[in-house]
Amino acid sequence: MMLNIAHRGFSGKYPENTLLAFQKGIEAGADGFEFDTHLTRDGEIVIIHDERLDRTTNAQGFVKDYTLEELRKVDASKPFPECGFCGIPTLREYFELIRGRDLITNIELKNGIFWYEGMEEKVIAMIREYGLEERVILSSFNHRSVMKCKALAQEIRCGFLTMSWLERPGEYTAARGVECYHPLYLTLDRETVDELHGHGIRINTWTVNEEADLARMKELGVDAVIGNFPDRAAAYCRD
Repeated sequence: MMLNIAHRGFSGKYPENTLLAFQKGIEAGADGFEFDTHLTRDGEIVIIHDERLDRTTNAQGFVKDYTLEELRKVDASKPFPECGFCGIPTLREYFELIRGRDLITNIELKNGIFWYEGMEEKVIAMIREYGLEERVILSSFNHRSVMKCKALAQEIRCGFLTMSWLERPGEYTAARGVECYHPLYLTLDRETVDELHGHGIRINTWTVNEEADLARMKELGVDAVIGNFPDRAAAYCRD
């Protein structure tokens, strides 16, 4: 079965990476969520995609330059003002929301621009605190960060994020002891999918929103689609 992973929550209709978007994703039947983490100036783990606040909030500047207390006042509903105030959630608040639910969580560590010192350790410690080791995938475009996660927590699945046509990605991923490959869906074809699965690698592809693309991913046999419309993907993932 192809899993239906909501990209930044139900971000096609609600403010991305907010508790509202995650709650609406649950209601839409998502099998889990993909989202992004940064560290605040005082070292707290928050869920937001960009390094800067400008695109999705009513504030400006870098996330890393704000304390958590300061970020509590920031409204993350800028693209969907009709939704009202939506705060930037912490990773702990997300874990509390999904507590007791059978959901997959794909945490993307956003350290490709800034290397947040200690973020891997902090995220892994909180995963262990909530007993979610078997329900979480840690991923990043920074493959060194992925390898650090794997060294710190062999029991937690990891994934290499990429948007390029990597030659023999299954061989590359398996050789490093990583379980998942997270490619842009446009880079997938039959040869690539077969090579990855031949090495025992799970394919969780992003960002799949259109029905024709969902149908093609299902035909190729990918393991999960990550998209902004979990309601739309549900029809392809339930068959």
